[in-house]
Amino acid sequence: MTQPMPAADPRRPFGELLTAMVSPFTAAGDLDLEAASRLAQRLFGQGHDGLVVNGTTGESPTTSDAEKSELIRAVVARAAGERHVLAGVGTNHTRHSIELAHAAKEAGATGLLVVTPYYNRPPQTGLIAHFTAIADATDLPVMLYDIPGRTGVAIEPETFAVLAEHPRIVANKDAKGDVAAATQVMAATGLAWYSGDDHLTLQLLRRGAVGVVSVVGHVVGARLREMIDAHHNGDAERAQAVNEGLQPVYTGMFRTQGVILTKAALALLGEPVGGLRLPMVEATEQQIEQLRADLRAAGVTV
Repeated sequence: MTQPMPAADPRRPFGELLTAMVSPFTAAGDLDLEAASRLAQRLFGQGHDGLVVNGTTGESPTTSDAEKSELIRAVVARAAGERHVLAGVGTNHTRHSIELAHAAKEAGATGLLVVTPYYNRPPQTGLIAHFTAIADATDLPVMLYDIPGRTGVAIEPETFAVLAEHPRIVANKDAKGDVAAATQVMAATGLAWYSGDDHLTLQLLRRGAVGVVSVVGHVVGARLREMIDAHHNGDAERAQAVNEGLQPVYTGMFRTQGVILTKAALALLGEPVGGLRLPMVEATEQQIEQLRADLRAAGVTV
């Protein structure tokens, strides 16, 4: 399946506002492609430049390779060549990641999100070899994903400098939580920087980031769009005001694992996307009531 890529600004190769989309499931626990298509349409309608599928928020550790390709196809069909669709293909097995990259390309993805290998804790030379092999595997642009709290190993500044020389490694999703270090790497490498922590997005934008790969964008995408646009248009006061208004959402959506409360929030908004696959579990009634209060505190009608 060949899908034309959206026109890309090299400074913002995947646009500015993306959300790491949940994977909807039926009551029987199967992948719900119709719900995925509806959700993608909803998010695109709220000003998203693209979506990431098969990421952690998409419960990718629990979906099969075939399901991953099916989900990409469903979202690509909604994108209609006008929005970016990044496919999460990173695993801790380089050969498997390359296979997923080829499958994502075939399914129509316009970019790849590649997380740092987890659990086996490779050295920095291993990270360079891993990311390079995946970037070499297709002609799709690559966004690295640095999240040491989950993977157990961080991408060091010197490693970023090497990887940035690859013509297809063009961006990084930063969930390291170190704004000062991010500023230094952005300046040294020229990689397009995307916040991977919603509560740090505005801080990173002020330091040179171009956008965000969000989770709360499922719920407040239009307001994130407003904040990013205000920042890029030089309206710092408006960007700050929007960001302050979103603080209860930033807190509330992450009181437990993000996908759990994202699916609960979508249900509260009348956009149910089904349950979760173990080892993720449903939000408790107490968690849902707290989430409802958090969303209302941010002005979200639930």
